[in-house]
Amino acid sequence: MLEECLRNVRQKHPLIHCITNYVTVNDVANVLLAAGGSPIMADAVEEAAEITAVCSGLVINIGTLNAATIPAMYAAGKKAAELRHPIVLDPVGAGASALRTKTALDLMAQIPFSVIRGNISEIKTLASTAAGVNAGGTQGVDAALSDAVTEDNLHEAAAFIAEFARCHHCIAAVTGRIDIVSDGAVCYAVTNGRAEMSRITGTGCQLSALTAAFIAANPDNQLEAVLTAVCMMGLCGELAFERLGAQAGNASYRTAIIDTIYALGEQALSGGARYALL
Repeated sequence: MLEECLRNVRQKHPLIHCITNYVTVNDVANVLLAAGGSPIMADAVEEAAEITAVCSGLVINIGTLNAATIPAMYAAGKKAAELRHPIVLDPVGAGASALRTKTALDLMAQIPFSVIRGNISEIKTLASTAAGVNAGGTQGVDAALSDAVTEDNLHEAAAFIAEFARCHHCIAAVTGRIDIVSDGAVCYAVTNGRAEMSRITGTGCQLSALTAAFIAANPDNQLEAVLTAVCMMGLCGELAFERLGAQAGNASYRTAIIDTIYALGEQALSGGARYALL
C-alpha cells in the first residue's frame, strides 16, 4: 500500500500549487521536488485561479496571512473545487489570533477541503470555535503540551479526530508525538518521527505539501495516500537524525531530512513505517 502510493508520486510527478507562508516556502518547494512532485507558488489573486487550473493539487497554508494573500486563497480554492482537484488546508496557528482562526473557519465553510492537516491544538480550536466553544491551547504556531496525544489518551483523541473528519467531510491528519490520520470511519495511529523535528521551522508545512502530492497522485486511495505521507515524513526524520554528526544542528537536520526524502526507497518506507489501525 505505502509502496504503491510513493511509486505513483514518483511516476506521475504531480504539480502542486502551494499558497504557503514565506517562512518555509523554499523548504516546501524542495521537499516536493525530493519526493517526486513539482511545486509552484502563486499567491497573487490575479493569477491564483489560473495557476491552480494547470496543477494537480492545492495546499493552502495560513502561516503568514495578509490582506493580499487571503483573496488568493479563496480564488485558488474555489477553482480547485470546480475542477475537483484535491485541496489541503494547513491551519497554522489557528487559535493564536482572531484573524487566523476566522480565516481558517471561513475557508472551511467555502472550500471542500480533501485534507485538513494540523497539530492537535489547531484542530481543537477549529472544532470548538465552529461549535461556539473556546477550547484548544495553541501556543503561537505550536501545540500546547496539555493537548498532546499520548498513549494514555490515544483512543479518546482518535475518536475526537474521527468526529472532526466526519463533520467536515475530509481526512484529518493530526501530527505530534503520535500522529492520527482518519477519514471519519477508519483511523490510523503513526509513531514515526523524532522530537527534534519540532526544532526545525516548517516540517508541518512540508508535510502538508507532501500530503497534497500524495493525494493528487493517488486519487482512488486518498486515506492511504495521507497515511503514506505522514509515515514518510516521520521516518525520514528518524533516518536523517541518525546521519547527523556530533556538531550538527537544526540547519543540518533540515537539509538531511530533505535528502532522506529524496533517497528513500519504496521498501525502506514500507519496512520502516510504524502505523496501526485503531
